[in-house]
Amino acid sequence: MGMETASIAIVGAGLSGLYAAYLLATAGISDYVVLEARDVIGGRIAVAYPPDDATAPAASPAKNRDRFDLGPTWYWPAYQRRLDGVIGALGLDRFDQYETGDMVFESSPNQSPVRTRGYRSAPTSVRLEGGMAALVDGLYQRLDAARIHTGRAVTRLQCGGGKIVLTAEDRCGRAATYRAAHVLLAVPPRLAMTAMDFVPALPEALQRGWRDVPTWMAPHAKYLAIYDEPFWRGQGLSGEARSACGPLVEIHDASAPGGHAALFGFFGIPARTRQQVSDEVLRAHCRSQLARLFGPQARNPRADFIKDWAAEPYTASAADQEATDHIANAPLATAQSGVWQDRLVGIASEWSRQFPGYVAGAIQAAENGVATVLRPPGEVV
Repeated sequence: MGMETASIAIVGAGLSGLYAAYLLATAGISDYVVLEARDVIGGRIAVAYPPDDATAPAASPAKNRDRFDLGPTWYWPAYQRRLDGVIGALGLDRFDQYETGDMVFESSPNQSPVRTRGYRSAPTSVRLEGGMAALVDGLYQRLDAARIHTGRAVTRLQCGGGKIVLTAEDRCGRAATYRAAHVLLAVPPRLAMTAMDFVPALPEALQRGWRDVPTWMAPHAKYLAIYDEPFWRGQGLSGEARSACGPLVEIHDASAPGGHAALFGFFGIPARTRQQVSDEVLRAHCRSQLARLFGPQARNPRADFIKDWAAEPYTASAADQEATDHIANAPLATAQSGVWQDRLVGIASEWSRQFPGYVAGAIQAAENGVATVLRPPGEVV
């Protein structure tokens, strides 16, 4: 294969990578390229469809509203205003998370679950019609699809002569090369350090900072159960629950307005333990737990799913299996000196100073990264 040349290469087609491409296109820069290791775009934003929609998820905009988040779910417009502005500019519809009614608490395997007064989030948490993937779709529709290459895992970046040469491999191990003046790294910092070689090596302090940052979502798994109706609401329940018994420790209403109903929960089982149990067994335990909490109707969902982010090679590294999501301080996004300075810039959500790990952080980090590579040489900020 020949070498493809671009002014800016973006590694990763998750939210931060696509938003960076959108910002470049808006600035009149069309010779960018986006390289995505997965066969699909979206990164840590993923959705599930009801079974009757699964064969043709893009058949109509109406059907695309009836889909459910397996990754990030909410945002908070009251204080994530930049993200809210992007969502508004893309013309996406949002709605408040359903929190009306009692919540259920399960404290012990030897005691029946109890109802308790629910509470509303403050500030209000909201969701997007069509799930967070509506944000990915909205950006993708405004980009040149020919500039986005999926199934290309970047394995090596070599900087020299004012250019960076990227080597990317497809599923069959065939390599392609790209040359760019700048690279925006839209993958988690820790994953970049384990999956890619940098020549010359990045400064030691930068390497250490990137390795030490937990990858948001990487240790976690979500369970989703889809129903025809939100029957728990008729019982005066919000769909919210907390459990000290598991396997799910936190549960919420995930219903789609005008579509199917759903409940989702976060597993409280460590990643390494989950990986020793089949999805079929885990789903059976989750259905039993939902029946304990919300009644026998919950035992028979139309469909149910598990998304284990710890098992995703393009999300989680070995170091993420036992880690927590807490990001104390965002690492530096670029080297402070040397050949990599301002040529390689991290833009995944973990590099956001204000919202590291959150969807809003992906927007903020991408804006900062694009501003860095578009800054005139020698300009001090």
